[in-house]
Amino acid sequence: MEYRTLGSSGTVVSTFCLGTMTFGAETDEAGSHEQLDVFTDAGGTLVDTADVYSAGTSEEVVGRWFAARPAAVRDTVVLATKARFSMGPDANDVGLSRRHLDRALEASLRRLGVDTIDLYQPHGWDPLTPVEETLRFFDDAVTSGKVRYLGLSNFAGWQIQKVVDTAQVRGWPRPVTLQPQYNLLAREIEWEIVPACQESGLGLLPWSPLGGGWLTGKYTRDSRPTGATRLGEDPERGVEAYDKRSASERTWTVIDTLQDIADKREVPMGAVALAWLHDRPAVTSVILGARTTAQLKDNLGAAGLHLDADETARLDAASDPAPADYPYGGPGLGQRTREAGPTG
Repeated sequence: MEYRTLGSSGTVVSTFCLGTMTFGAETDEAGSHEQLDVFTDAGGTLVDTADVYSAGTSEEVVGRWFAARPAAVRDTVVLATKARFSMGPDANDVGLSRRHLDRALEASLRRLGVDTIDLYQPHGWDPLTPVEETLRFFDDAVTSGKVRYLGLSNFAGWQIQKVVDTAQVRGWPRPVTLQPQYNLLAREIEWEIVPACQESGLGLLPWSPLGGGWLTGKYTRDSRPTGATRLGEDPERGVEAYDKRSASERTWTVIDTLQDIADKREVPMGAVALAWLHDRPAVTSVILGARTTAQLKDNLGAAGLHLDADETARLDAASDPAPADYPYGGPGLGQRTREAGPTG
């Protein structure tokens, strides 16, 4: 396992993070604890959960694992969780207001059985709550010792910059990380979100690094998925929907390129996809989400794997989302020289 700093902070974490969204739902408690043991035994240190995962059960499962392990194991873990979405019928039990976040934090601390959360993250932007209100809550939470670092999850580029600028002007804690969807089939964050994070020193914690299984080679052109997989149970599931992805020739170009590199390397396709991702600019740690321990072990096989320049270039070209020239590039913009004036 390799290690990097958590964004611009001084805390060091493993380059792979264990995501726990399946805990208490697709993965039972015994299987969840086994995953945590395998992950930490492999040198993994960053564990990510959220209050909304299985309506709090994921945090409870992680908390019981903490309680049953010796301090030497617990002390290696950098624990992250999130709050934003509704956990009950109360109209105030949602969002990034001080009222909701205060209650959410106390509930997460109780379920996890800890006094401090290392990385506490708004799980998405809240258009109703002033940024100042949210950041003042985090200032108090850090000062009180209940939170060590602020992270963000699912924020757009301008939202990231607004948070960073407000925190800096007010002298409040700045975010150190961002959790975005990021993989070979979802690179659009490179247009604005990645540059915003690089500008402000935020480390990326990508989720869905294997595109819901697409980048493992489990889906084919010839048949819609069936059986006990996420798309097998619901082929139209979210951003990974089979019909949407399979209709794009780019999807199959990426998969064919992955397969070729994996065959030559004699490693699984998923390992190549993870290696490409964990070496992208600004990436701190890649979030692995597995139903089973066997899947997790397969993913951990990518630890220490790095692609060469030619392999990286091939995957970059195959997966290029090809944005429109304006305003991301093109004559007079991306190709402008220092001496050239504005074009409009």
